[in-house]
Amino acid sequence: MNGPAGHSGPHWRRVMAALANRDARTAYAQIVLSEDVLADAKEQRRDRALAVLLDAGLVERTGGNTFQASETIFHNLLSQQPKRQPKTGVHRFLRLGRIDRYPASATDRRELLAWIVGEAIQPGEDLTERQVNERLLSYTDDVVLLRRYLVDFGLLERTASGSSYSRPI
Repeated sequence: MNGPAGHSGPHWRRVMAALANRDARTAYAQIVLSEDVLADAKEQRRDRALAVLLDAGLVERTGGNTFQASETIFHNLLSQQPKRQPKTGVHRFLRLGRIDRYPASATDRRELLAWIVGEAIQPGEDLTERQVNERLLSYTDDVVLLRRYLVDFGLLERTASGSSYSRPI
């Protein structure tokens, strides 16, 4: 049986479809537990459930009317998954769009902070501390630290009174 994009072996959609079928799922559990398979079901219903499991690669025929759960099905499915591409740029430091960690390198940290301020604050906007905090909350729970970094790196300016913030011109 061929899987996606030239992979041989089972396809995850077929396995999930088989397990979504109540009879097939029950039969699979009974095979795994070495129980009688759908003992109370009509022969046609039992055969249909077993055919679904065989087609998906979840079970193998061991001879006659006996079956066993595949020892390799889940390993084969996992080996078909594409490798994650390494993250680049500021996305190396984000998880789901939020700061996962601050870069150790000052250059990388500046790049991350510049990206955040560019996303969160428009040029020419004057914002109160509360407004800045609300916007930075999208990127971290520690808005005080992030706001301090933005000011320290010169990416956000605070008025002398501390009443408003803006991006430098």
